[in-house]
Amino acid sequence: MLIAPPPDSLTADGRRPRASVSDAARGAAPISIPGLARPQARGKFIFAGDAKFYVRGVTYGAFRPDASGREYQEVDVIERDLALMASNGINTVRIPHTSPPRSLLDAAERHGLRVMVGLSAEQYLGFLIDRKKSLSEIEALVRAKVRDNAGHPALLCYALGNEIPAPMARWLGRRRIERYLERLYRAVMEEDPGGLVTYVNYPTTEYLQLPFLDLVCFNVYLESQDRFEAYLARLQNLAGDRPLLMSELGLDGLRHDEGVQARSLAWQVRSAFAAGCAGVFVFAWTDEWYRHGHDVEDWAFGLTRVDRSPKPALHAVRDAFGEVPFSPSLPWPRISVVVCTYNGARTIRDCLEGLTHLAYPDYEVIVVDDGSTDATAAIARQYACRLIQTENRGLASARNTGLAAAAGEIVAYTDDDAYPDPHWLTYLAACFRSTSHAAVGGPNIAPPGDGPIAECVARAPGGPVHVLLTDGEAEHIPGCNMAFRKACLEAIGGFDPQFRAAGDDVDVCWRLQTRGWTLGFSPAAVVWHHRRNSVRAYWRQQIGYGRAEAMLERKWPEKYNGPGHVRWAGRLYGSGRPHALRWRRARVYHGVWGVAPYQSLYEPAPSLLGSLPQMPEWYLMIAILTGLVALSVAWRPLKLLLPLLAGAALPPLAQACLSASRASFRDAPPRGAARLGRRMVTVALHLLQPLARLRGRLTEGLTPWRCRGTPQPAPLWPRTASLWSEHWRAPDQWLTSIEAASRAEGACVLQGGEHDGWDLEVRGGGFGGARLLLGVEDHEAGQLLRLRSWPHVPASGPVLTLGFVALAIGALHDRAWPAAAILGLVALLAALRTFEQCTAAMATIARGLGRLRDGGA
Repeated sequence: MLIAPPPDSLTADGRRPRASVSDAARGAAPISIPGLARPQARGKFIFAGDAKFYVRGVTYGAFRPDASGREYQEVDVIERDLALMASNGINTVRIPHTSPPRSLLDAAERHGLRVMVGLSAEQYLGFLIDRKKSLSEIEALVRAKVRDNAGHPALLCYALGNEIPAPMARWLGRRRIERYLERLYRAVMEEDPGGLVTYVNYPTTEYLQLPFLDLVCFNVYLESQDRFEAYLARLQNLAGDRPLLMSELGLDGLRHDEGVQARSLAWQVRSAFAAGCAGVFVFAWTDEWYRHGHDVEDWAFGLTRVDRSPKPALHAVRDAFGEVPFSPSLPWPRISVVVCTYNGARTIRDCLEGLTHLAYPDYEVIVVDDGSTDATAAIARQYACRLIQTENRGLASARNTGLAAAAGEIVAYTDDDAYPDPHWLTYLAACFRSTSHAAVGGPNIAPPGDGPIAECVARAPGGPVHVLLTDGEAEHIPGCNMAFRKACLEAIGGFDPQFRAAGDDVDVCWRLQTRGWTLGFSPAAVVWHHRRNSVRAYWRQQIGYGRAEAMLERKWPEKYNGPGHVRWAGRLYGSGRPHALRWRRARVYHGVWGVAPYQSLYEPAPSLLGSLPQMPEWYLMIAILTGLVALSVAWRPLKLLLPLLAGAALPPLAQACLSASRASFRDAPPRGAARLGRRMVTVALHLLQPLARLRGRLTEGLTPWRCRGTPQPAPLWPRTASLWSEHWRAPDQWLTSIEAASRAEGACVLQGGEHDGWDLEVRGGGFGGARLLLGVEDHEAGQLLRLRSWPHVPASGPVLTLGFVALAIGALHDRAWPAAAILGLVALLAALRTFEQCTAAMATIARGLGRLRDGGA
């Protein structure tokens, strides 16, 4: 399992061509791609056939046109340039400002090079504004350019345009620019259905939302390595599950020394590939450059001079390209890959095939068979892995078994229904090498070809997602793609065995962070994760996730709000996330007069009203309203709640339709019944998922009326207590001790915020709790602590109680005795639950203070 430095391409199953990178670094002839198979975008990378294709490119042109106004007509010069490029490890040429003649692509094919063809959409905006040409005429021009090169073996992709000027984008408006580019994209796809299409963006119009593109391309010029790497991490999150290419990077050798240019380009190229970019274009091949009717002589960005003599930058870039994606001389840690499986015979073969062909020098594979009754073990024995068979004890226990058997300093976990990208471990290990993170995760992407239901499930909520605090630091990494420093994982005791099917990954992430460690995220450490391929399987999975949520809420109550929903500090990323209903539009930061160099789109935070329809408890409210409307057979005025019931049912349906309409289905035809059918199934899954989660949560006891703590006789009025200590402590230290003492009583304790008039809150449930305020008096002999506690009743309890009381009184007035009895009983139960939760919280505070006093304050 020794790794060779990746050359031009690496096969999807991990096999490498015979030529080595050292050959390319010495200037040997490049490795040509057999047949120049048509490239495809798969996840975060580009593939040509079964071979992963790292773009190692340069921009070429623009040059002075001939007398007829045509560029790229000097055949001898082009042949020499392309031959020199190929001999220096370059495999792709970008024509940025015009569409090249087919003869240039023919020459590129002869030298084993690919071409990014520019379609110059930015040049037609003036015609569109002045109405000198209609959008249909512009589309016809673009179609003609595409037809000239459609299907050419050397074609990498089409670039719709290059850097629409920010003032023009602001003049026309974001939406109009997006619609303009999408229409041209559809036209290109109709002319060349198998082609890849991108648009070359830059930071000043970063805000453009172009999800239809196959590749995400950005021109980025930053002279600070730290800022460059930070912006790459941001762009990776903007790109999502699509390949990210640096379509231009460079440094002016005229304003800087040529040696500075060479050193800068070396770290820029290496940083881009280390950040998981699928390719890089260095601007430019030569100092010869012609723009707007003039030769440009006050810039020298080229790797070669005007006479094509090489600069130091060419050798620096050649060496950097020869190490893609990482230098072979780096020391790589040993990694143990653990696959936990239970009856995974249907998918584990794909998993083990992928692990067998990982491009990593030092790793082992451990398969933990958790009591399977199918052919899982027989399949695993066919591969070079260590098989451990145990009785069925659950997922977390199986993960711990793998941890105990692991010999590597890094332990990586993936699921039996996932298979890795060949460089999965390489990118994980690189992140560990460059950071102090205790754990690192990466994206999990649904593979194509799993069928229409699986494709719909991948666009439905409830799938494995990652939560990021920053562009590179995670709050949560999903269990199908996570790796840990073995010492850190052992220090927290491994995984909690109570989580038999789900929730163990969330728990372990929180425990690591509680110890002060951080989690990282590597956008290129990709695994392909099969989604459920039937609605029934999806339903069962979501019920299991609901149960896991209830178990996590019992263990980590402070991580959840009153209704029982996790309060993430970061932002969720991944496919299938529902689009929240918003009443506020996203805003673009342009800067004063629109001159900010980095212009981003700021989405408003989801409001409570917009998020409510996604919550399982919203469906519980719909059920309650349905019950009240049904009770109208006993008391007719309850029929007036029918519009309220309709209003409650409409937002989830609207949210489901909105999310399905924005989903992309790359395995389906662009139009027709198949795509419509997928959208309808996706709508149904968006509606089913909260119901399944609700069922799992209720089964496991996570109900809105749950009570924390043991109800005991306790006063429901403010209480004051005092505590003397001969040992001085800061107030925050006392509060930490009180919090710990209360938690020891099994309480859910929350800390007060910056503007709160209380220090700690003990939550008894969704209907009541108690709060505490600390005052400290310093004396010569010690400290006197004054503590005040009082019940806290959220508005939801009294509102619910009074609402049902009013309905019961109305039913009594109309002599509707059955309805009055039912409504009155509900009001009584709500009042009793409020009383119970408040007394439980007050008693918990009292016991916690007693524990602190007995401990010798």
